[in-house]
Amino acid sequence: MKARATTATTTTASGTTRRGFLKATAAGAAAFTIGRYAGLAHGYPANGKLKLGVIGVAGRGGDNLNGVAGEEIVALCDVDGGSLAEALARFPGAKGFADFRKLIDAGGLDGVVVSTPDHTHAPATARALRAGLHVYCEKPLTHSIEECRTILALARGSKAATQMGTQIHSKDNYRRVVERIAAGSIGDVTEVHVWVGGGYSGGERPTDAPPVPANLDWDLWLGPAPQRTYHPSYAPFHWRGWWDFGNGTLGDMACHHVDLSFWALDLVGPASVAVEGPPPHEASCPPWLIVKYAMKRRAGGTVPLTWYHGDKRPRHFAEGLLPTWGNGTLFVGTKGMLLTDYDRHVLLPEKQFEGVAPPAATIASSPGHYAEWIGQAKGAGVATCRFEYAAPLTEAVLLGCVAHRAGNLTLTWDAEKGTTGNAAADAFLKRDYRSGWSL
Repeated sequence: MKARATTATTTTASGTTRRGFLKATAAGAAAFTIGRYAGLAHGYPANGKLKLGVIGVAGRGGDNLNGVAGEEIVALCDVDGGSLAEALARFPGAKGFADFRKLIDAGGLDGVVVSTPDHTHAPATARALRAGLHVYCEKPLTHSIEECRTILALARGSKAATQMGTQIHSKDNYRRVVERIAAGSIGDVTEVHVWVGGGYSGGERPTDAPPVPANLDWDLWLGPAPQRTYHPSYAPFHWRGWWDFGNGTLGDMACHHVDLSFWALDLVGPASVAVEGPPPHEASCPPWLIVKYAMKRRAGGTVPLTWYHGDKRPRHFAEGLLPTWGNGTLFVGTKGMLLTDYDRHVLLPEKQFEGVAPPAATIASSPGHYAEWIGQAKGAGVATCRFEYAAPLTEAVLLGCVAHRAGNLTLTWDAEKGTTGNAAADAFLKRDYRSGWSL
């Protein structure tokens, strides 16, 4: 996978301190604040606003629409006619579409925001990139590893500004954790544990056939997924628990939580993965999983990273070593531990680190996750979760789903060839598209 443009190769003996990396990251973030609109000479109108289309306008789509509302919203798309009507009432100058393909093909756009369920991320994103548009896409970037690699190739071959919707990446807490790890505050990191509660699982496939809501275009909602009879167990929310449409809790949440480890340890992807979980279900995602990755570091070597969801947690809780936080990440080092969630972090054992000052802040604050993308589209700075960074992260997450679906296997991963060497597992690296749909 391609290295991040902000990543330098300077390392200390610990392999975690990358002064060059931090300087480059700080410079990239600062660029947004010192030259936000340097790209206006590239043909944007006098008001300096991008002409944007927003695909999916309810739920996360509504949040993303709010995030880019300062630009010129010229097109809106949703398969739910009610949600689309509400959004059009807010932006009366925008054109409305039910089919994202028609929105993109209509032209007149600088970029699109993709906020659909996971199974339509890649088709919408690929079509937009081929049309020469800037793309902001919700996490996970794609529904399959094959799609992920296609999107990465398209992004690399374009001049588009891209950003995956891992909004927590732009918060200051993640920056301070990256600085702590880089400064060696807990020594060399020897293992990482990442966990979230709950589990998206569909259960058994429904057998009844309630009527399709009058405002919903069910065929367009299905998009490239297999033909299924409408059921509220799928839409509008519970699609996350079904392999046809999502990848369960791992696919939904790991791009947020494992993101921090990718950044702080400068990871490039998994060398291997081993899964513990319930027997795989043909249709439904698992209520719990433990996924053990050996993650490759750009500086060399690997670090163990274990993911937990459902009621599973790392042993450190049972041993009384951690406070009773909810979701979180634990970095274990040779000199101590660092526990963090989205908004806070602490060095452990706390008594050992009393009075220890944090390192100087070297990574500038983000102007905001949407502003990063908009800024890059206008020629200022580089979005920190652009697809060159987001695709390897997404691929690592999805490999855990592959190992589970293939039978809770232990797999090696040849990133260069894109294979596990196991035919049964490799079958889950891609998915078939319904007739009439393509990537």
